[in-house]
Amino acid sequence: MGSDCNGSSASESFVKTPTIKFTKLFINGEFVDSISGKTFETIDPRTGEVIARIAEGDKEDVDLAVKAARAAFDNGPWPRFPGAERGRIMMKFADLIDQHVEELAILDTVDAGRLFNFGKAVDIPQVAENLRYYAGAADKIHGDVLKMSRELQAYTLLEPIGVLGHIIPWNFPSTLFFAKVSPSLAAGCTMVIKPAEQTPLSALYYAHLAKLAGVPDGVLNVITGFGQTAGAAISYHMDIDKVSFTGSTEVGRLVMEAAAKSNLKQVSLELGGKSPLVIFDDADINMAADLALLGVLYNKGEICVASSRVFVQEGIYDELVKKLEEKAKAWVVGDPFDPNVRQGPQVDKQQYNKILTYIDHGKNEGATLLTGGKPLGNKGYYIAPTIFTDVKDDMLIAKDEIFGPVMALMKFKTIEEAIHRANNTRYGLAAGIITKDLNVANTVSRSIRAGVIWINCYFAFDRDCPYGGYKMSGFGRDFGLEALHKYLHTKSVVTPIYNSPWL
Repeated sequence: MGSDCNGSSASESFVKTPTIKFTKLFINGEFVDSISGKTFETIDPRTGEVIARIAEGDKEDVDLAVKAARAAFDNGPWPRFPGAERGRIMMKFADLIDQHVEELAILDTVDAGRLFNFGKAVDIPQVAENLRYYAGAADKIHGDVLKMSRELQAYTLLEPIGVLGHIIPWNFPSTLFFAKVSPSLAAGCTMVIKPAEQTPLSALYYAHLAKLAGVPDGVLNVITGFGQTAGAAISYHMDIDKVSFTGSTEVGRLVMEAAAKSNLKQVSLELGGKSPLVIFDDADINMAADLALLGVLYNKGEICVASSRVFVQEGIYDELVKKLEEKAKAWVVGDPFDPNVRQGPQVDKQQYNKILTYIDHGKNEGATLLTGGKPLGNKGYYIAPTIFTDVKDDMLIAKDEIFGPVMALMKFKTIEEAIHRANNTRYGLAAGIITKDLNVANTVSRSIRAGVIWINCYFAFDRDCPYGGYKMSGFGRDFGLEALHKYLHTKSVVTPIYNSPWL
Protein backbone atom coordinates (compact mmCIF):
# COMPACT_ATOMS: atom_id res chain seq x y z
CA MET A 1 0.00 0.00 0.00
CA GLY A 2 1.13 3.56 -0.54
CA SER A 3 2.00 5.59 2.51
CA ASP A 4 -1.15 7.70 2.39
CA CYS A 5 -3.54 4.84 1.75
CA ASN A 6 -5.90 3.38 4.31
CA GLY A 7 -5.89 -0.18 3.06
CA SER A 8 -4.86 -3.24 5.04
CA SER A 9 -1.22 -2.94 6.04
CA ALA A 10 -0.29 -6.57 6.66
CA SER A 11 -1.51 -8.36 3.57
CA GLU A 12 -1.10 -12.11 3.05
CA SER A 13 2.53 -12.67 3.97
CA PHE A 14 4.97 -13.17 1.12
CA VAL A 15 7.07 -15.64 3.15
CA LYS A 16 5.81 -18.36 5.46
CA THR A 17 6.78 -17.79 9.08
CA PRO A 18 9.24 -20.51 10.11
CA THR A 19 8.79 -22.89 12.99
CA ILE A 20 10.43 -21.22 15.97
CA LYS A 21 13.17 -23.64 17.02
CA PHE A 22 14.70 -21.90 20.03
CA THR A 23 12.65 -20.38 22.86
CA LYS A 24 14.66 -21.24 25.99
CA LEU A 25 17.57 -19.58 27.78
CA PHE A 26 21.05 -20.56 26.58
CA ILE A 27 23.35 -21.18 29.56
CA ASN A 28 26.66 -23.06 29.56
CA GLY A 29 26.08 -24.51 26.11
CA GLU A 30 22.54 -25.79 26.74
CA PHE A 31 19.01 -24.52 26.13
CA VAL A 32 17.21 -24.53 29.49
CA ASP A 33 13.94 -23.32 30.98
CA SER A 34 14.05 -20.36 33.33
CA ILE A 35 14.26 -21.33 37.01
CA SER A 36 10.85 -19.78 37.63
CA GLY A 37 9.34 -21.58 34.64
CA LYS A 38 7.88 -18.25 33.48
CA THR A 39 7.56 -17.34 29.81
CA PHE A 40 6.57 -14.21 27.90
CA GLU A 41 5.08 -13.57 24.47
CA THR A 42 7.02 -12.24 21.51
CA ILE A 43 4.72 -10.41 19.10
CA ASP A 44 4.61 -10.07 15.31
CA PRO A 45 4.32 -6.29 14.69
CA ARG A 46 2.69 -6.91 11.30
CA THR A 47 -0.42 -8.26 13.01
CA GLY A 48 -0.08 -7.84 16.78
CA GLU A 49 -0.32 -11.62 17.10
CA VAL A 50 1.86 -13.90 19.24
CA ILE A 51 4.75 -15.61 17.43
CA ALA A 52 5.98 -17.73 20.34
CA ARG A 53 6.38 -17.90 24.11
CA ILE A 54 9.95 -17.32 25.27
CA ALA A 55 11.63 -18.30 28.56
CA GLU A 56 11.64 -15.33 30.95
CA GLY A 57 15.02 -15.08 32.63
CA ASP A 58 15.45 -13.32 35.97
CA LYS A 59 18.19 -12.69 38.53
CA GLU A 60 18.63 -16.38 39.39
CA ASP A 61 19.09 -17.27 35.72
CA VAL A 62 21.57 -14.41 35.25
CA ASP A 63 23.50 -15.76 38.26
CA LEU A 64 23.76 -19.18 36.60
CA ALA A 65 24.87 -17.64 33.30
CA VAL A 66 27.49 -15.47 35.02
CA LYS A 67 28.77 -18.49 36.96
CA ALA A 68 29.18 -20.37 33.66
CA ALA A 69 30.86 -17.37 32.00
CA ARG A 70 33.19 -16.90 34.98
CA ALA A 71 34.24 -20.58 34.95
CA ALA A 72 34.80 -20.38 31.19
CA PHE A 73 36.97 -17.29 31.63
CA ASP A 74 38.92 -18.30 34.72
CA ASN A 75 39.47 -21.96 33.86
CA GLY A 76 38.33 -22.56 30.29
CA PRO A 77 40.22 -22.63 27.00
CA TRP A 78 38.73 -19.58 25.24
CA PRO A 79 40.97 -16.80 26.68
CA ARG A 80 43.93 -19.18 26.56
CA PHE A 81 43.60 -20.21 22.95
CA PRO A 82 46.07 -18.63 20.55
CA GLY A 83 44.25 -15.78 18.86
CA ALA A 84 44.36 -17.70 15.57
CA GLU A 85 42.32 -20.52 17.13
CA ARG A 86 39.66 -18.12 18.35
CA GLY A 87 39.69 -16.63 14.86
CA ARG A 88 39.24 -20.06 13.25
CA ILE A 89 36.15 -20.81 15.37
CA MET A 90 34.75 -17.34 14.66
CA MET A 91 35.24 -17.93 10.92
CA LYS A 92 33.27 -21.16 11.24
CA PHE A 93 30.55 -19.29 13.15
CA ALA A 94 30.37 -16.78 10.26
CA ASP A 95 30.12 -19.62 7.71
CA LEU A 96 27.20 -21.12 9.64
CA ILE A 97 25.42 -17.76 9.58
CA ASP A 98 25.89 -17.65 5.80
CA GLN A 99 24.24 -21.08 5.59
CA HIS A 100 21.17 -19.84 7.49
CA VAL A 101 20.75 -16.34 6.06
CA GLU A 102 17.14 -16.70 4.99
CA GLU A 103 15.90 -18.19 8.26
CA LEU A 104 17.71 -15.54 10.32
CA ALA A 105 16.36 -12.72 8.13
CA ILE A 106 12.84 -14.10 8.57
CA LEU A 107 13.23 -14.10 12.36
CA ASP A 108 14.21 -10.40 12.42
CA THR A 109 11.34 -9.56 10.08
CA VAL A 110 8.63 -11.28 12.11
CA ASP A 111 10.07 -10.09 15.43
CA ALA A 112 11.22 -6.53 14.63
CA GLY A 113 9.44 -5.59 11.39
CA ARG A 114 12.76 -5.35 9.50
CA LEU A 115 12.49 -5.46 5.70
CA PHE A 116 13.05 -9.09 4.70
CA ASN A 117 14.84 -8.47 1.39
CA PHE A 118 17.21 -6.01 3.07
CA GLY A 119 17.85 -8.43 5.94
CA LYS A 120 18.62 -11.24 3.55
CA ALA A 121 20.83 -9.16 1.25
CA VAL A 122 22.52 -6.87 3.78
CA ASP A 123 21.89 -7.33 7.53
CA ILE A 124 22.66 -11.02 7.93
CA PRO A 125 25.54 -11.25 5.42
CA GLN A 126 27.10 -8.20 7.08
CA VAL A 127 27.03 -9.75 10.56
CA ALA A 128 28.94 -12.71 9.14
CA GLU A 129 31.47 -10.28 7.66
CA ASN A 130 31.64 -8.48 11.01
CA LEU A 131 32.61 -11.77 12.67
CA ARG A 132 35.28 -12.35 10.01
CA TYR A 133 36.70 -8.85 10.49
CA TYR A 134 37.28 -9.45 14.20
CA ALA A 135 38.35 -13.05 13.62
CA GLY A 136 41.17 -11.59 11.54
CA ALA A 137 42.13 -9.31 14.42
CA ALA A 138 42.12 -12.02 17.11
CA ASP A 139 45.78 -12.99 16.53
CA LYS A 140 46.98 -9.37 16.21
CA ILE A 141 46.35 -8.25 19.79
CA HIS A 142 49.63 -7.07 21.23
CA GLY A 143 51.07 -4.41 23.45
CA ASP A 144 54.14 -2.23 23.13
CA VAL A 145 57.76 -2.32 24.23
CA LEU A 146 58.30 0.91 26.18
CA LYS A 147 61.33 3.19 26.22
CA MET A 148 61.76 3.95 29.92
CA SER A 149 63.65 6.98 31.26
CA ARG A 150 65.86 4.97 33.63
CA GLU A 151 67.25 1.46 34.09
CA LEU A 152 64.00 -0.36 33.61
CA GLN A 153 62.71 -2.68 30.93
CA ALA A 154 58.95 -2.46 30.33
CA TYR A 155 56.25 -3.63 28.01
CA THR A 156 52.45 -3.68 27.93
CA LEU A 157 50.12 -6.63 27.61
CA LEU A 158 46.57 -6.39 26.29
CA GLU A 159 44.43 -8.82 28.25
CA PRO A 160 40.71 -9.65 27.97
CA ILE A 161 38.63 -7.75 30.52
CA GLY A 162 36.80 -10.87 31.66
CA VAL A 163 33.08 -11.55 31.94
CA LEU A 164 30.94 -9.12 29.96
CA GLY A 165 27.26 -8.23 30.10
CA HIS A 166 25.81 -7.17 26.75
CA ILE A 167 22.35 -5.59 26.65
CA ILE A 168 21.06 -5.43 23.07
CA PRO A 169 18.25 -3.19 21.71
CA TRP A 170 15.34 -4.23 19.49
CA ASN A 171 15.82 -2.05 16.42
CA PHE A 172 18.71 -3.99 14.79
CA PRO A 173 18.65 -7.34 16.61
CA SER A 174 21.36 -9.05 14.54
CA THR A 175 23.63 -6.12 13.68
CA LEU A 176 23.90 -4.90 17.27
CA PHE A 177 24.26 -8.43 18.69
CA PHE A 178 27.44 -8.85 16.67
CA ALA A 179 28.63 -5.27 17.13
CA LYS A 180 29.23 -6.39 20.72
CA VAL A 181 29.78 -10.15 20.47
CA SER A 182 32.35 -10.22 17.64
CA PRO A 183 35.04 -8.00 19.24
CA SER A 184 34.36 -9.60 22.64
CA LEU A 185 35.01 -13.08 21.26
CA ALA A 186 38.15 -11.93 19.47
CA ALA A 187 39.46 -10.36 22.69
CA GLY A 188 39.01 -13.65 24.58
CA CYS A 189 36.18 -12.52 26.85
CA THR A 190 33.18 -14.55 27.96
CA MET A 191 29.71 -13.03 28.10
CA VAL A 192 26.09 -12.95 29.13
CA ILE A 193 23.85 -11.40 26.48
CA LYS A 194 20.36 -10.05 27.06
CA PRO A 195 18.51 -9.34 23.81
CA ALA A 196 15.56 -6.95 23.96
CA GLU A 197 12.35 -8.62 25.13
CA GLN A 198 10.69 -7.48 21.87
CA THR A 199 13.22 -9.32 19.66
CA PRO A 200 14.70 -12.44 21.29
CA LEU A 201 14.41 -14.90 18.40
CA SER A 202 17.58 -14.34 16.35
CA ALA A 203 19.82 -14.08 19.45
CA LEU A 204 18.81 -17.59 20.53
CA TYR A 205 19.45 -18.89 17.03
CA TYR A 206 22.93 -17.32 17.06
CA ALA A 207 23.63 -19.05 20.39
CA HIS A 208 22.81 -22.37 18.72
CA LEU A 209 25.14 -21.60 15.79
CA ALA A 210 27.95 -20.55 18.17
CA LYS A 211 27.75 -23.98 19.81
CA LEU A 212 27.85 -25.71 16.40
CA ALA A 213 30.89 -23.60 15.44
CA GLY A 214 32.83 -24.85 18.48
CA VAL A 215 32.59 -21.85 20.82
CA PRO A 216 33.23 -23.55 24.20
CA ASP A 217 30.40 -23.91 26.69
CA GLY A 218 29.99 -20.93 29.00
CA VAL A 219 31.64 -18.44 26.64
CA LEU A 220 28.40 -17.15 25.11
CA ASN A 221 25.22 -17.23 27.20
CA VAL A 222 21.85 -15.70 26.24
CA ILE A 223 19.26 -14.68 28.85
CA THR A 224 15.93 -13.58 27.38
CA GLY A 225 13.75 -11.45 29.60
CA PHE A 226 12.96 -7.92 30.67
CA GLY A 227 15.20 -4.93 31.36
CA GLN A 228 13.86 -4.27 34.86
CA THR A 229 14.72 -7.83 35.94
CA ALA A 230 17.32 -9.60 33.77
CA GLY A 231 18.90 -6.36 32.52
CA ALA A 232 19.12 -4.95 36.03
CA ALA A 233 20.63 -8.21 37.33
CA ILE A 234 23.39 -7.96 34.71
CA SER A 235 24.05 -4.28 35.46
CA TYR A 236 24.23 -4.85 39.24
CA HIS A 237 26.09 -8.18 39.12
CA MET A 238 29.21 -8.28 41.28
CA ASP A 239 30.97 -10.81 39.04
CA ILE A 240 30.51 -9.06 35.68
CA ASP A 241 33.57 -7.00 34.76
CA LYS A 242 32.02 -4.74 32.13
CA VAL A 243 28.56 -3.98 30.78
CA SER A 244 27.90 -2.72 27.27
CA PHE A 245 24.46 -1.24 26.64
CA THR A 246 22.76 0.11 23.53
CA GLY A 247 19.37 1.73 24.03
CA SER A 248 17.68 4.78 25.48
CA THR A 249 19.49 7.50 27.42
CA GLU A 250 17.08 6.98 30.34
CA VAL A 251 17.99 3.31 30.71
CA GLY A 252 21.67 4.12 30.10
CA ARG A 253 21.57 6.23 33.27
CA LEU A 254 20.19 3.25 35.20
CA VAL A 255 22.95 0.97 33.86
CA MET A 256 25.65 3.46 34.96
CA GLU A 257 24.00 3.86 38.35
CA ALA A 258 23.88 0.08 38.82
CA ALA A 259 27.55 -0.26 37.84
CA ALA A 260 28.51 2.45 40.34
CA LYS A 261 26.45 0.93 43.15
CA SER A 262 27.79 -2.59 42.61
CA ASN A 263 31.42 -3.35 41.71
CA LEU A 264 32.27 -0.21 39.70
CA LYS A 265 32.34 -2.32 36.55
CA GLN A 266 33.33 -0.60 33.33
CA VAL A 267 30.45 0.67 31.21
CA SER A 268 30.09 1.56 27.55
CA LEU A 269 26.89 3.18 26.33
CA GLU A 270 25.45 3.84 22.87
CA LEU A 271 22.34 5.89 23.54
CA GLY A 272 19.81 8.20 21.92
CA GLY A 273 20.20 10.84 19.28
CA LYS A 274 18.49 13.77 17.63
CA SER A 275 20.81 14.01 14.68
CA PRO A 276 20.85 17.07 12.40
CA LEU A 277 21.01 16.90 8.61
CA VAL A 278 22.23 20.28 7.29
CA ILE A 279 21.41 20.96 3.62
CA PHE A 280 23.08 23.95 1.99
CA ASP A 281 21.85 26.00 -0.99
CA ASP A 282 24.30 24.38 -3.41
CA ALA A 283 23.00 20.85 -2.72
CA ASP A 284 21.55 18.69 -5.48
CA ILE A 285 17.81 18.83 -4.65
CA ASN A 286 17.05 15.27 -5.65
CA MET A 287 19.97 13.81 -3.72
CA ALA A 288 19.17 15.98 -0.70
CA ALA A 289 15.53 14.88 -0.67
CA ASP A 290 16.47 11.21 -1.02
CA LEU A 291 19.02 11.39 1.79
CA ALA A 292 16.69 13.37 4.06
CA LEU A 293 13.89 10.83 3.60
CA LEU A 294 16.20 7.85 3.97
CA GLY A 295 17.69 9.44 7.08
CA VAL A 296 14.38 9.47 8.92
CA LEU A 297 12.39 6.64 7.28
CA TYR A 298 15.00 3.87 7.08
CA ASN A 299 13.97 1.07 9.45
CA LYS A 300 10.74 3.09 10.04
CA GLY A 301 12.77 5.71 11.92
CA GLU A 302 13.75 3.19 14.60
CA ILE A 303 17.43 4.04 14.44
CA CYS A 304 19.37 6.12 16.94
CA VAL A 305 21.18 8.12 14.23
CA ALA A 306 17.99 9.08 12.36
CA SER A 307 18.31 12.54 10.80
CA SER A 308 15.14 13.70 12.50
CA ARG A 309 16.13 17.41 12.48
CA VAL A 310 16.55 18.61 8.89
CA PHE A 311 17.96 22.14 8.49
CA VAL A 312 17.58 23.56 4.97
CA GLN A 313 19.18 26.80 3.78
CA GLU A 314 16.53 29.32 2.77
CA GLY A 315 17.50 29.52 -0.92
CA ILE A 316 16.30 25.96 -1.67
CA TYR A 317 13.85 25.47 1.20
CA ASP A 318 10.59 25.80 -0.76
CA GLU A 319 11.79 23.62 -3.61
CA LEU A 320 13.03 20.93 -1.22
CA VAL A 321 9.74 20.93 0.73
CA LYS A 322 7.84 20.19 -2.49
CA LYS A 323 10.26 17.43 -3.44
CA LEU A 324 10.06 15.84 0.03
CA GLU A 325 6.25 15.88 0.00
CA GLU A 326 6.17 14.25 -3.43
CA LYS A 327 8.66 11.52 -2.47
CA ALA A 328 7.10 10.84 0.94
CA LYS A 329 3.69 10.25 -0.63
CA ALA A 330 5.23 7.67 -2.98
CA TRP A 331 7.00 5.87 -0.11
CA VAL A 332 5.46 2.39 0.20
CA VAL A 333 4.50 1.18 3.68
CA GLY A 334 3.32 -2.38 4.26
CA ASP A 335 4.22 -6.00 4.91
CA PRO A 336 8.03 -6.14 5.28
CA PHE A 337 8.08 -9.42 3.34
CA ASP A 338 6.75 -7.58 0.24
CA PRO A 339 9.77 -6.70 -1.94
CA ASN A 340 8.10 -3.44 -3.06
CA VAL A 341 7.67 -2.15 0.50
CA ARG A 342 10.16 0.37 1.90
CA GLN A 343 8.80 0.69 5.45
CA GLY A 344 7.41 -2.01 7.71
CA PRO A 345 5.60 -1.80 11.06
CA GLN A 346 6.92 -0.18 14.23
CA VAL A 347 8.33 -2.77 16.62
CA ASP A 348 5.43 -2.96 19.08
CA LYS A 349 2.28 -1.26 20.30
CA GLN A 350 4.11 0.78 22.94
CA GLN A 351 6.48 2.32 20.37
CA TYR A 352 3.60 2.85 17.93
CA ASN A 353 1.61 4.75 20.56
CA LYS A 354 4.66 6.80 21.59
CA ILE A 355 5.24 7.95 18.00
CA LEU A 356 1.58 8.89 17.51
CA THR A 357 1.70 10.87 20.77
CA TYR A 358 4.69 12.86 19.49
CA ILE A 359 2.86 13.51 16.22
CA ASP A 360 -0.01 14.97 18.31
CA HIS A 361 2.54 17.12 20.19
CA GLY A 362 3.81 18.47 16.87
CA LYS A 363 0.32 19.44 15.79
CA ASN A 364 -0.55 20.97 19.18
CA GLU A 365 2.68 22.99 19.38
CA GLY A 366 1.97 24.72 16.08
CA ALA A 367 4.13 22.87 13.57
CA THR A 368 2.60 22.41 10.12
CA LEU A 369 1.87 18.81 9.09
CA LEU A 370 3.11 18.48 5.50
CA THR A 371 2.37 14.80 5.02
CA GLY A 372 1.46 11.66 6.98
CA GLY A 373 0.75 12.05 10.66
CA LYS A 374 -1.55 9.06 11.00
CA PRO A 375 -1.62 5.30 11.47
CA LEU A 376 -2.13 3.05 8.45
CA GLY A 377 -4.12 -0.14 8.03
CA ASN A 378 -6.49 -2.11 10.24
CA LYS A 379 -3.99 -4.31 12.04
CA GLY A 380 -0.33 -4.16 12.95
CA TYR A 381 1.70 -1.09 13.93
CA TYR A 382 2.05 0.92 10.72
CA ILE A 383 2.51 4.71 10.62
CA ALA A 384 2.60 6.94 7.54
CA PRO A 385 5.85 8.82 6.80
CA THR A 386 5.37 12.12 8.59
CA ILE A 387 6.95 15.51 7.82
CA PHE A 388 6.43 18.68 9.86
CA THR A 389 7.41 22.14 8.60
CA ASP A 390 7.54 25.42 10.55
CA VAL A 391 9.23 23.57 13.42
CA LYS A 392 10.85 25.63 16.19
CA ASP A 393 13.94 24.44 18.07
CA ASP A 394 12.11 24.39 21.40
CA MET A 395 9.26 22.12 20.26
CA LEU A 396 9.22 18.57 21.65
CA ILE A 397 9.43 17.09 18.16
CA ALA A 398 12.71 19.01 17.66
CA LYS A 399 14.17 18.13 21.07
CA ASP A 400 13.15 14.56 21.93
CA GLU A 401 14.17 11.34 20.25
CA ILE A 402 10.93 10.02 18.72
CA PHE A 403 12.35 6.82 17.19
CA GLY A 404 9.80 6.78 14.40
CA PRO A 405 9.15 8.03 10.85
CA VAL A 406 8.82 11.70 11.82
CA MET A 407 10.88 14.53 10.26
CA ALA A 408 11.16 18.06 11.70
CA LEU A 409 11.99 20.47 8.86
CA MET A 410 13.59 23.84 9.65
CA LYS A 411 15.01 26.77 7.66
CA PHE A 412 18.34 28.56 8.23
CA LYS A 413 20.25 31.48 6.68
CA THR A 414 23.97 31.29 7.54
CA ILE A 415 26.57 28.60 8.20
CA GLU A 416 27.03 30.00 11.73
CA GLU A 417 23.31 29.67 12.45
CA ALA A 418 23.29 26.09 11.10
CA ILE A 419 26.20 25.06 13.33
CA HIS A 420 24.68 26.68 16.41
CA ARG A 421 21.28 25.07 15.91
CA ALA A 422 22.73 21.68 14.98
CA ASN A 423 24.62 21.69 18.30
CA ASN A 424 21.60 22.90 20.27
CA THR A 425 20.74 19.42 21.56
CA ARG A 426 21.61 17.23 24.54
CA TYR A 427 22.60 14.49 22.09
CA GLY A 428 25.66 14.06 19.88
CA LEU A 429 25.48 10.79 17.99
CA ALA A 430 25.60 11.69 14.29
CA ALA A 431 25.10 14.46 11.75
CA GLY A 432 24.83 14.83 7.98
CA ILE A 433 26.03 17.65 5.72
CA ILE A 434 24.96 18.11 2.08
CA THR A 435 27.02 20.61 0.12
CA LYS A 436 29.33 20.81 -2.90
CA ASP A 437 31.66 23.24 -1.10
CA LEU A 438 34.61 21.43 0.49
CA ASN A 439 35.38 24.36 2.79
CA VAL A 440 31.81 24.38 4.14
CA ALA A 441 31.94 20.60 4.61
CA ASN A 442 35.23 20.85 6.50
CA THR A 443 34.10 23.71 8.72
CA VAL A 444 30.76 22.18 9.64
CA SER A 445 32.08 18.64 10.15
CA ARG A 446 34.67 19.97 12.62
CA SER A 447 32.15 22.21 14.37
CA ILE A 448 29.32 19.77 15.08
CA ARG A 449 29.73 17.89 18.36
CA ALA A 450 28.84 14.38 17.27
CA GLY A 451 30.54 11.00 17.00
CA VAL A 452 30.07 10.46 13.26
CA ILE A 453 29.59 13.02 10.47
CA TRP A 454 28.38 11.96 7.02
CA ILE A 455 29.12 14.33 4.12
CA ASN A 456 26.89 13.92 1.03
CA CYS A 457 25.80 10.53 2.32
CA TYR A 458 23.91 9.11 5.31
CA PHE A 459 24.03 5.84 7.26
CA ALA A 460 27.48 5.22 5.75
CA PHE A 461 28.36 2.57 8.32
CA ASP A 462 31.25 0.16 7.93
CA ARG A 463 32.77 -2.46 10.20
CA ASP A 464 36.11 -0.59 10.10
CA CYS A 465 34.58 2.79 11.04
CA PRO A 466 34.22 3.50 14.80
CA TYR A 467 30.73 4.53 15.83
CA GLY A 468 29.49 6.14 19.06
CA GLY A 469 28.39 9.37 20.66
CA TYR A 470 29.27 12.65 22.32
CA LYS A 471 27.31 14.25 25.18
CA MET A 472 24.21 12.30 26.26
CA SER A 473 24.50 9.92 23.32
CA GLY A 474 26.96 7.86 25.36
CA PHE A 475 30.62 6.86 25.25
CA GLY A 476 32.69 3.99 23.94
CA ARG A 477 32.81 2.95 20.29
CA ASP A 478 31.35 0.05 18.34
CA PHE A 479 32.98 -1.17 15.11
CA GLY A 480 36.58 -0.76 14.05
CA LEU A 481 39.56 -1.77 16.14
CA GLU A 482 38.42 0.69 18.83
CA ALA A 483 35.64 -1.76 19.65
CA LEU A 484 38.16 -4.56 20.11
CA HIS A 485 40.24 -2.47 22.51
CA LYS A 486 37.09 -1.63 24.47
CA TYR A 487 37.15 -5.23 25.74
CA LEU A 488 40.86 -5.32 26.61
CA HIS A 489 42.79 -4.19 29.68
CA THR A 490 46.28 -2.71 29.37
CA LYS A 491 48.77 -4.21 31.80
CA SER A 492 52.26 -2.76 32.24
CA VAL A 493 55.11 -5.14 33.12
CA VAL A 494 58.36 -3.65 34.45
CA THR A 495 61.69 -5.25 35.44
CA PRO A 496 64.98 -3.58 36.38
CA ILE A 497 67.94 -3.88 34.04
CA TYR A 498 71.54 -3.88 35.32
CA ASN A 499 74.79 -3.02 33.56
CA SER A 500 73.03 -2.49 30.25
CA PRO A 501 75.06 -0.56 27.63
CA TRP A 502 71.91 1.48 26.87
CA LEU A 503 68.46 2.11 28.21
